[in-house]
Amino acid sequence: MNILDTIIAKKKIEVAERKRNKSISELENGRFFRNETLSFKEYLLREDKTGIIAEYKRKSPSKGIINDRTSVTEVTTAYAKYGASAISVLTDEEFFGGSLNDLLESTINEVPLLRKDFIIDEYQLIESKSYGAAVILLIAACLTKDEVKTLASLAKNIGLNVLLEIHNEQELAHICNDVDVVGVNNRDLKSFTVDINRSIELSNQIPAGKVKISESGIDNAESIKLLKEHGFNGFLIGERFMKEEDPGAAFQYFAHELGSVNKMGV
Repeated sequence: MNILDTIIAKKKIEVAERKRNKSISELENGRFFRNETLSFKEYLLREDKTGIIAEYKRKSPSKGIINDRTSVTEVTTAYAKYGASAISVLTDEEFFGGSLNDLLESTINEVPLLRKDFIIDEYQLIESKSYGAAVILLIAACLTKDEVKTLASLAKNIGLNVLLEIHNEQELAHICNDVDVVGVNNRDLKSFTVDINRSIELSNQIPAGKVKISESGIDNAESIKLLKEHGFNGFLIGERFMKEEDPGAAFQYFAHELGSVNKMGV
């Protein structure tokens, strides 16, 4: 059993327990459930933003502890202040050290919040909206085409934006009408190897009209310029900032560097 299979097996148990502890009706009465969400696509395309989806992540199965010192409020506030187009918040506890409270604490920021987790059940969609998410992630590697279609439709019905993550050519078939944004993860979730060329190779095969983002392994402004040349409008970056002592300051410096590269046309 690979790490993705292990995570999904654990997630099924976790979701069943959450259902016992909090009903759907309780979630639907949550503070954010009936709020209108910000448009993920709009923020990715805004010229006054960086195109970066900056991530708050304490640890990962492949790297262990990345940063367990800085607060989610401090880091995400800095991300928003210095031009993040969206903020990704890891909510998986066992493997990534996150929680739904991290998502809740990030709602002070006026940018779309992506709940980064392993969504396998309708319950998690309602939970995401209730805790302030504007975007949910569906991972093709752990869902069938029909499951993606069903979950994406349900997400749209409650006002959530849908990001579909793919890793290879076969997973292109998971893209459906209710998917707003397609992300190519440069990290293989089964082997954890990273290759930015994964995004470039798949870029022309993603249907026209879908906003494209590249995820993982992006650690410099030149990489973003290269990806933009291949039609990518968003760039999910986490460890590059979180591994620093001050992730907010690291993001600020990166955003400044990106602005300089864009002006120079390098």
